[in-house]
Amino acid sequence: MTKQEKNEVIELLKDKFSQYNNFYITNTESLSVAQVTNLRRHCFDKKVEMKVAKNTLIKKALESIDAEKYAGVYDSLHNVTALLFSENPKEPALILSSFRKESKGEKPELKAAFINGDVFVGDNQLKSLTQIKTKNELIGEVIGLLQSPIQRVIGALQNRPEVTETAAPVEA
Repeated sequence: MTKQEKNEVIELLKDKFSQYNNFYITNTESLSVAQVTNLRRHCFDKKVEMKVAKNTLIKKALESIDAEKYAGVYDSLHNVTALLFSENPKEPALILSSFRKESKGEKPELKAAFINGDVFVGDNQLKSLTQIKTKNELIGEVIGLLQSPIQRVIGALQNRPEVTETAAPVEA
C-alpha cells in the first residue's frame, strides 16, 4: 500500500468517524469469506456501514480527529478489525448477536464500542449494548409517562355514573 493510498484510507475513516457518533470495533479474524459477506449483507440491510482497515490507519484517523476523546478504544486495535458505523447505537449489537445465533459461534467478537462519547470494551458488553434504548424509544417512554395521569382522569370522567334528576325536591 502506497503512502497516497494510506492517506486516502485515513481521510475516508476520518469522514466516517466524524459522520457517526456510534461505531463498533469487531474481530472478524476467524470468519470465512462467505461469513464476512453474510455479515456485510446483514449490515447493509440494517443501514449499518461496515469497513475493514488496518489498525494503524484507524488509530491515525482517530488521533487526527481527537486523540483524547477516542483514547479508550486504542487498546482494542489489534488482530483483524472491522468497523461498524451506525446512527442507531444498538443496531450493530443486534446484528452481531443475531449473526452469532445464526452461525452458532462466538464470532465476530466485539472488541469495543464507542457510543455517544462512552466507550464499552470487551465482548462481555454485547448483551448490555443490545438493550440500550434509542432516542426515539426514550422519547416514547417519556410521552407515555406524561400521558398516563391525563388518561386516568379522562377515563374516570367518562366512566362516572350520570346524575339523574329523578328525586323530588325537599320542601321546607
